[in-house]
Amino acid sequence: MFIDIRIDIRITKGLCSMSKLDWLDKAILAKLTDGRRRSIREIARELEIPPSTIHERIKKLESRGIIKRYTAVLDEGKLGYMVKALILINVDGKHILDVEREIAENPNVEIVLDITGEFDIAVLAVFRNISELDNFVKKLLKNPYIKQTRTSIAFRTIKHEINPPIH
Repeated sequence: MFIDIRIDIRITKGLCSMSKLDWLDKAILAKLTDGRRRSIREIARELEIPPSTIHERIKKLESRGIIKRYTAVLDEGKLGYMVKALILINVDGKHILDVEREIAENPNVEIVLDITGEFDIAVLAVFRNISELDNFVKKLLKNPYIKQTRTSIAFRTIKHEINPPIH
């Protein structure tokens, strides 16, 4: 279950309407998200821009909240998480946000989505084995505001991008 993240970015000079990113912001984001570790000096050399400009731009991207955090992408399988489950949940409408917040606190939970349709919440979580998943779902069902769950187990992850495309 190794996750290899690659982003194909086509950068054009000019101003992007989305979040007002210019070509240099996009190029910096592409370098920061391509899966390689680099210093500001390396990015500056690759883009042929002074390191001080790269540093200033990164700080602005951070302050604008475009760069939320820096993190390592871990291999779930090598850490012993062999079961990935998608859990759909129906909740008493007045308590959806409270239930979402409670679920989000669980360290096995990767994603909590507030969704439309037949269910109210979608949860993506990882577990070491089926027993852990079973315990998680049974604990969910003890919550008086949770009406129903539907669980699907993923056989394998085909694509898992952690960043949106940069256009």
